[in-house]
Amino acid sequence: MLGTYLIRQFSVCRAVAAATFKEWSVYRTHTLVSVFVGPVYFAVQYFIWTAAYGGRTALAGMELTAVVRYFGAAALIGYLTMDFADWNLSMLIGTGKFLTFALRPVHHRFFALSQKLGHRVLGFALEFVPCLLIFQCLFGASMRPASLPWAVLSVALAFLINFHFNYILGMTSFWLVRAGGIKSVVNLLSGVFSGALIPLAFFPEWLRRIQYFLPFQYTVYVPAMVFTGDFTPRLVLYQATAALAVYAAGEIIYRRAMRRFCDVGT
Repeated sequence: MLGTYLIRQFSVCRAVAAATFKEWSVYRTHTLVSVFVGPVYFAVQYFIWTAAYGGRTALAGMELTAVVRYFGAAALIGYLTMDFADWNLSMLIGTGKFLTFALRPVHHRFFALSQKLGHRVLGFALEFVPCLLIFQCLFGASMRPASLPWAVLSVALAFLINFHFNYILGMTSFWLVRAGGIKSVVNLLSGVFSGALIPLAFFPEWLRRIQYFLPFQYTVYVPAMVFTGDFTPRLVLYQATAALAVYAAGEIIYRRAMRRFCDVGT
């Protein structure tokens, strides 16, 4: 019985992912534009941090070469974990089209996750691989992960955390007319505390401890540090715990949202 269920879920996931891949392939020019964003982001960080080090070998325990690899990894990981679940869900709720998904036998969150898989497979081919070659050939940065199995595991967890967290943001549209304000605040916090702007190793110790209880660092900083090899297995365990916590929170909020959705509809 369980085997039949898993096979069916896999078939649905594969079909939705394939359809999304084909749909976005039509608009591949839009995807290719982001190929220029990654190298520009990397180049800006490279020049800023080269100037910041000013000939010194290390700052906050990180060498310049490690910082360069960190930002290269952060840019590449961003291509694999990029997500639009919050925008898509808010649009469906705002237009009333979510009703069609609520009546389907497939959980919308699973459907949205399958969409993301197809979208990011396309991103791997059109964004990740070209930027990886640019970083290595043009900038001479070593983009080989210190441990491929650990890097794959950490990026997969970051993928799930990012999706489920954004899905939670999207569900706020069940209570709010517009969730754009919340999204703007979260984007600001994420930019600072995820490690996308500055490695968290440069933050005060007390602030770094607080961030263990927030989801932001597990989407950028942790997978980037795993990529560079500056991590312990315990850090990945914390990341896995965060993935479970975000999933559980999303399930609780989804059930409450469905009760509210049905109440409003009656």
